[in-house]
Order: sequence, then C-alpha cells, then structure tokens
Amino acid sequence: MRLLPALSVISALVFVAAHPSFGGEQLSVVTVDPPANALDAAPSTGITITFDRAIDPATLVARRSFWAFGRWSGAVDGSFVLGAGGQSVTLIPDFPLAAGENVMVILSNSLAGADGAPLRAAGYSYQFWVAAAPATLELVEAARMSTRTVPEITSQAYGGFATDLNGDRYADLTIVNEDTDDLRVFLNLGDDSGLFTPFEQPTTASGNVPSPSETGDFNADGNADVAVANTVGGSVSILLGNGDGSFGPMQEIAVGGISRGLVVLDVDGDGDLDIAANSNPSGDFAVLRNDGTGVFGAAEQHGTGSATPWGLAAGDMNEDGILDLVSGRQSAQTVTVWSGNGDGTLSAGTPVSVGGSVWMLVLGDVNGDGHQDVSSANGFSNNGTILLGDGAGNLSAAQTHNTDPLTIATDLGDLDGDGDLDWITASFNGDWRLFLNDGLGSFTFDREIPATSAASCSLMVDVDNDGTLDLALVDEIADEVIVLHNRAETLFTDDFESGDTTSWSSTVP
Repeated sequence: MRLLPALSVISALVFVAAHPSFGGEQLSVVTVDPPANALDAAPSTGITITFDRAIDPATLVARRSFWAFGRWSGAVDGSFVLGAGGQSVTLIPDFPLAAGENVMVILSNSLAGADGAPLRAAGYSYQFWVAAAPATLELVEAARMSTRTVPEITSQAYGGFATDLNGDRYADLTIVNEDTDDLRVFLNLGDDSGLFTPFEQPTTASGNVPSPSETGDFNADGNADVAVANTVGGSVSILLGNGDGSFGPMQEIAVGGISRGLVVLDVDGDGDLDIAANSNPSGDFAVLRNDGTGVFGAAEQHGTGSATPWGLAAGDMNEDGILDLVSGRQSAQTVTVWSGNGDGTLSAGTPVSVGGSVWMLVLGDVNGDGHQDVSSANGFSNNGTILLGDGAGNLSAAQTHNTDPLTIATDLGDLDGDGDLDWITASFNGDWRLFLNDGLGSFTFDREIPATSAASCSLMVDVDNDGTLDLALVDEIADEVIVLHNRAETLFTDDFESGDTTSWSSTVP
C-alpha cells in the first residue's frame, strides 16, 4: 500500500483544525464507510475508517495493517489517504471492486494513534457488499463446460469459487472435484465475452475428497490463495496462488474429522486471515492460525462435536468489529452463534432451531436493517430457511421454503440488481431454485433452473464485467459448469478515475 497526502477529491474527508482531547488508552474505530453490511457500495468506493484520534502514519506501512479482500476480485491493492486531521484513513483501490461481491475489511492490532495508543489486541474487521446493476433476469446459457479430462472418467465437481486468480480483473472459475481430488481452473478469456478457457493442465492436487472451499490472501503477496476442506481423512488443504491461475505446493493440516464447512477470517487481530473448519466428531470446528506467511498452525478444537456439526459461516453477528462464526448442526437441526473474542477463542451462544438438517450456511443482510442474517440449505430436510439477525448475536425463528430433495447449497446475491440480496438453493436430487427478495427479507419463488443430473452449487458472479451478476452452476454428477449470462437493464458505468459514484446510463439496445 502507498501513503498519499490528503486530497480534496475525497469529499467524504472533512479536515478538522484541532484534535479533541483523548483520555482513552486505546485507538478506537468510530465509523466505517461503506457501513458494515451495506448492500450498495460503488465498485470504485474508497474504504474509509475514522478513528477517535489521529493515527500514526508509520503504522500504516506495516504489512497488512489495513487491507481488504473481495470474494471475487481478490486482495484490494491501493493507496492510503489521510483526512480529518489524521483521524480518518481511506484505502483508495487501484481497480474497481467486482460488482455484487462481498468484501471483508481487516485492521490489524499493529495500528496505533499518533499519541502511541494501540488499536485493541482483537483488531477490527467487517464486511460489505458491492452494488450490482439492474438486470432483466433473462438468463441466457453462454457455455456448458465439462470438468472431466476423459469423458468416461468422473471428477464429481462438488463446487468451487470465482475469484480472479491471474490479476486481469476478470472472475475465473475454479471447481473442486471429489473423485479426482483436485482443483480445475477455467481462466476467464478477459474480453468481456464471459467465456472461459478449457481448464488448466496439470490440475491442482488437493486432499482426499475435497469439498467446501474459501479464498483469501494468506501470505500477503496480493495473489488469491485457497483453503479446501477434505471430507475423507479429516484435513484442510492450503494452496498459495502464484498469480497466474496455478498454485504452489499444498500444506495439509489435520482437523480431527469430517469437515463440510470452512471459512476464512482474522480470529486473533494480527491482520492475517486464519481458517475455521468443521471437525465432526472432534469438535464443532477447528481454528487454524496463520503466521502471516501462509503457514498455518495445528488445529485448535472448539466445542464438543456432538449432533454432527456441518455448515459454517463467518460474519459480525453482534457488531463489535470482530467476526463471529455461525455453526449449523445436522442431527440437532440448530444453528449456534459463536462470538469471536478476538484472541483466537470464541464463545458459544444458545442453539436456535433452523428448521432442518443443516448442510450449508451463507450470511448476508436480507431485510436491509444493517444486521447479518442467515440462509441455510437443509440437506435431507428438503428445504431452505432464513433466520434474521438482530445485531446483538440473536436470531429469529426460521422462515422455511420448500426445495427439491437433498438441498446441499445456498447462495446470496443481488441477481436482479434492485439493491437487496436474492437467494438460490441447489439440490443434489433436483435443480436450482431462485427466490427473489422483496427488500424486507421475504422471499418469493421465481423459477427453477434445471440440472442435467444433480445441482450442487451456484456462484453469483459478474463473469463478463457488465455490472450484472451472472450464474455459474455446478452439476456434480454430470460434471459440468453451466454459465448463464444475465442481461442488463441499463449500462453499468462507474467513473473510477474521477471518483464519481455509480450511475446507471441509457438502456442497452
């Protein structure tokens, strides 16, 4: 990151001539912009943190003291701008964020005020969503790509991610395969066509029957890395990206049992991304701490592991600037909020009925009240549920929606571009179901998207850089990825260079 002087073009930064008196012993975060859980941040937005006192600029030079990671765009590189007499710091991205993606912001405990007061040991972290352009929901099939090397030999493409792996600002598709124990990377052509190359050879080996995966920048080199939970053998594989679509040697760490859920977050405030993964029957989940170079320590078990822990998600449920975990148990049919303490430990809340046997969890603010909510795919219960959060770590009663049999995936994103999060479920013994949000967290079934054999995953991602969220749908028995382009209502523009906010221009012919 580069540190620049305060600039007048950053209109949100208001200079104050005199500092207030500071009596506290710690540097504290006062406000963040975009706000936590915002749904409509402009792609070119700067990320502004305002503190209770002037910050020591020297501490911004520290590796990963203030940074961000976009789920699809990857590590956010840019410059720092100081304002408000040194009390606010804005990270100005070098490139726009990806439309419709979720972004995690991380502040390290290495930050300090000009008076020497340190940020709390727990650091500070929060998430927000980038706006997607209004779309017609005319989903047109653009590609159907096989994950098989030989047509007769199955790969069992369970799921994957759509993070930019080679830094060209286009979303690539990486599919995790359970039969071939590997990752297969389809690089985006990068020409606005929303099409992809055949998967890269050789493929990237993972552990035994890899399944859930999450990306991050674990070694602070700016390249997207990945962690994969292996469902046989009870381990997590960490693969560091080379920045060209390939990965370095695998680090594999035992987590003590079957893992069907995995997340990345900073659990101890040191500014790097750690990993949490389910570890049935050893515990509810295991935490793997990062040493800052992408090397992870042995698993630290949390909970009893009873009642088959399965789905796992990360978000700030109690709004204290520390990411928490939401853990789902399959046989008990409950979810529990584990509040992060900021030192690598977490405290369990009271289990809440989720209305089915949890398979996968995804978080997001579905009713626009600024609080994290929970979506759940409920496996053998053949339904999906929504639980609303209150910002204090509590969850409402589950709202149940019927799905096809064996619902194994849930995904949230603003598919129609109206400013709220829509919902897609995937069912192994059925198809994908799209539910549209009315903006208040009430979902209406819109359509079913047929699978050739077994719907296993959906990725809502802008693959052609037109501002709308497209779909990449994974079928794990047919071993194919179906790419559906989403037609824009208007031409999505974002004048990044001038700092203007997002605008919607004339109708596309």
